[in-house]
Amino acid sequence: MSRAVDRFAAAAADLGVELRVTRYPTGTRTAREAAEAVGCELAQIVKSLVFVTGGRVVVALVSGADRVDTGRLGAAAGAGDARQARAEEVAEATGFSIGGVPPFGHARRLETFLDRRLLDFEEVWAAAGAPDACFPIAPGELARLAEASVVDVAAGAVSGPAAS
Repeated sequence: MSRAVDRFAAAAADLGVELRVTRYPTGTRTAREAAEAVGCELAQIVKSLVFVTGGRVVVALVSGADRVDTGRLGAAAGAGDARQARAEEVAEATGFSIGGVPPFGHARRLETFLDRRLLDFEEVWAAAGAPDACFPIAPGELARLAEASVVDVAAGAVSGPAAS
């Protein structure tokens, strides 16, 4: 395993859980790649997206089939509109690179929002620290471990290559 995956697994263990992390040689960098690799619906992939709103970094956990409504996310965070964080902001805040950002276990505690639509599934799949590593989890357990507020931040279905 890579050091990033090991760090994530250690963070999960610190929370008292052992996750079944699987590496996929074809990669899971985008939601579509992840869904194909694990053999699930695109909507069952959790995208851990990092945003800046009100001068602070937050994480939005949304379905691979959806995009984030930045106005809703900003409102949920008690701020104005949100913008997607730049790659260097993501790495600094989470300790992970885009394409492998897990939903928790970040370099520092980040306010996290889980889109309510993820609760429609018994199991979802999320990144485990590297662009080829994922783990399955029940969405309620994911919300608990990420200390996420369950909100409506999805703007609806993504079309085309933006579903990453």
